[in-house]
Amino acid sequence: MLRPRIIPCLLVHKGGLVKTVGFKAPKYVGDPINAVKIFNEKEADELVVLDIDATANSVEPDYRMIANLAAECRMPLCYGGGIKTPEQAKRIIGLGVEKVAISSAAVEKPELITRIADEIGCQSVVVVLDVKKRMFGKDYDVLIKNARHNTKQSVFELAVQAEKLGAGELVINSIDLDGEMRGYDLVLAEKIRQTVNIPITILGGAGSLNDLESLIHTCGVIGASAGSLFVFKGVYKAVLINYPTLAQRDELIRRALN
Repeated sequence: MLRPRIIPCLLVHKGGLVKTVGFKAPKYVGDPINAVKIFNEKEADELVVLDIDATANSVEPDYRMIANLAAECRMPLCYGGGIKTPEQAKRIIGLGVEKVAISSAAVEKPELITRIADEIGCQSVVVVLDVKKRMFGKDYDVLIKNARHNTKQSVFELAVQAEKLGAGELVINSIDLDGEMRGYDLVLAEKIRQTVNIPITILGGAGSLNDLESLIHTCGVIGASAGSLFVFKGVYKAVLINYPTLAQRDELIRRALN
């Protein structure tokens, strides 16, 4: 039986683990490999690692880093950053990664979704859409290149397109709420859930386990992802890798789905 997933999202910048606010001012919070070891011990459901330099700087994925992460990781691992060809995606899967995430490339060249899916299977293709709420109306624009360029395209239209082209999963990442720790955009999450039929993960805004519970209660079986929640602790945001115990997760999900 499918169940909601609680997913730490790690951002890599210049080889280190960082956290951003509004996609800006990356703050160093540790070593990615050490973080993976801790999440192993805590038996995390899944892990997402996004290299925020690769696409922005138009460089190849760091295959050595990816191989080291995959070798250490004992949970399903999704990697994103710099993937522009099916060959790159296949190589990353060959290193032991379960899923590859494509973002800017999937928006600029939508046919790439199909080409990668044909190479590694739809179940391994994740399309990440970074979104910002429009000043007027209820729609959300998709931004690319680490939110440096606004495509002016609707997230709902691109979500449908990604599903039709062969994406196996969507990650919807709120730029407005990135690092804010004041709760998910539940209106956005629910509308995306109603728009597509493939698995979705919501990222951006979680500041407590109650926020995860609210998202799951609103959307049902979904991926609840967070960055700051799992690397900071307390009102002063001291750096501390943390993750709910299996018992806490079970109780959270039980309450959310009842």
